[in-house]
Amino acid sequence: MVAKKPQQNPLVCHGHSRPIVDLSYSAVTPDGYFLTSASKDGQPMLRNGSNGDWVGTFQGHKGAVWQCVLNEPALLAATASADFSARIWDAVSGDVKHTFPDDHIVRSVHFSQDSKHLLTAGYDKVSKMKIYDLHNSSSEPQHFQAADSIRFASHHQNDNLILSTYVDKPNISVWDVRSRQIVKTLETTDVVLSLEIVNSNLFVTADGKSVKLWDANSFQVVKSFSFPHKVESASYSPEKHKLAAGGEDMWVHLYDFDSGEEVDCNKGHHGPVHCVRFAPGGESYASGSEDGTIRIWDTEFSSKQDEQHSANGVAH
Repeated sequence: MVAKKPQQNPLVCHGHSRPIVDLSYSAVTPDGYFLTSASKDGQPMLRNGSNGDWVGTFQGHKGAVWQCVLNEPALLAATASADFSARIWDAVSGDVKHTFPDDHIVRSVHFSQDSKHLLTAGYDKVSKMKIYDLHNSSSEPQHFQAADSIRFASHHQNDNLILSTYVDKPNISVWDVRSRQIVKTLETTDVVLSLEIVNSNLFVTADGKSVKLWDANSFQVVKSFSFPHKVESASYSPEKHKLAAGGEDMWVHLYDFDSGEEVDCNKGHHGPVHCVRFAPGGESYASGSEDGTIRIWDTEFSSKQDEQHSANGVAH
C-alpha cells in the first residue's frame, strides 16, 4: 500500500491586517528566543519564537514597517518605516526610546554586535545609509553615499564591513565602515530580494529564480539552487543542513542542503511568501505572506512521518 504523504499543519499566527514583509528571530536568551514581524499595516509585533504566541505590538509608526529586529540580548527593538523614520524601542515595555527622522522611506535597520550603534538604510537622496551612536542619539550619524536606493543593509565581520542590496538593481555591495566606501561588488543576475547572514562564515541570498549560499569571508558562492519560479526569501540552517525558500508560488519549500532534494512542500498561505527564516537551532522555520499570516513549520516533519510509516510497516 502506498500512503499519501500527509500535509503539515503549522502554527498559524494572526494579528496583522496587511502583508508580512519581514521576519526576524532573536538569539537565544535566558527567556527563550523571540520572533519579530514587520508588516505594511505599520504594527510591528513581538512573539514567542517557539510557539508564536503574541507578546506585544510596537505602536506609533504612521506608515508601513519594512523591518523589525532585536538586538543580541533581545532587550531593544529597531524598526524601519515608510513614515520616514527609524525607531528604537524598549522590547520589554514596548515604549519608544528614540526616533530617528529621515528624509525618505527607511527600509532596513541593524544593530551592531555590542548594541552601541544602529545602521539604517533606505531611499534618502543624500545619504542612503547612516550609522547612529545609540549612546549619544542626538549626535550626527555617519553618512554613507550611494547612488541607488537600498533595500537591505547589515553589519558584517565584527561591524567592520556592511553588506547592502538594492531596491531596483542587482548586485550586493560590500562597504568598508572606516572609509565609508564600497570595496567589493558581488554580482547577481537579478535584484536581491533577500539576504540573510547565517553566521560569521555564511550568508544566503535570493535573486530572481536562484538561491545562493556565499562564503562570508572570501565572498565566493558555495552553492546555488535554481527554481522554476521567482524566489523572494531563503534561509539556511547549518545545524539541520536544510534550506527553506518561499516566493510567488505561495508555497514554503524545504530542501536537504547536501543533496538538493526537496524534503517538504508546505501549502497553506493564500498569497506570495515574502519572508522565510529558521529559528535558532533550526528545529522550526517561519514564513510570512501577502495574506497577513505567519506560519511556523516543523523542520523534522517529514522525517517524523517516515519514522512513523517505517514503524507501521507502511510504504510511501
